Amino acid sequence: MAGMGPAPKPEGRKARRNKDTIPQTVLRWERAEAPELPDFRIEQGGQLVEFVWPERTREWWAMWIESPQADHFGSSDWQFLLDTALIHARLWRGDLSAASELRLRVAAFGATPADRARLRMVFAEADGADQGRGSSGAPSARERYGNLRSISGGQSAPGAST
Repeated sequence: MAGMGPAPKPEGRKARRNKDTIPQTVLRWERAEAPELPDFRIEQGGQLVEFVWPERTREWWAMWIESPQADHFGSSDWQFLLDTALIHARLWRGDLSAASELRLRVAAFGATPADRARLRMVFAEADGADQGRGSSGAPSARERYGNLRSISGGQSAPGAST
């Protein structure tokens, strides 16, 4: 995928310690409420007709409003996502050429597990929900192998050939 290289390393793990040549800009954060999908008219056959959002796009929009990511969206994020909703509507009306642009846009918001990993997003509740066992619920490696000890000093395990 063009323009998507590996995520940068955390500051403490970088080999080079020189400062960034471009200073960081710190912005004041203001959470914004999600807008409703707007009513508007489009030109069709020389006349203005009411645009009807596909039901699938309405469901998609509701999903984004309820997503954990939405807690971190500002007004410009919602406006970008609103424009993305129009692309989503095009796709669900059969315009398959909209698919690649839609994929790129929703990736910026962490739509898939791979997108969230690249953006370094994690779900906080996941850590406590599985008691640190991972998503499968199986015992961790430490629980399975915690009592194993290495044999040193030239001793071999019982039954092992030397």
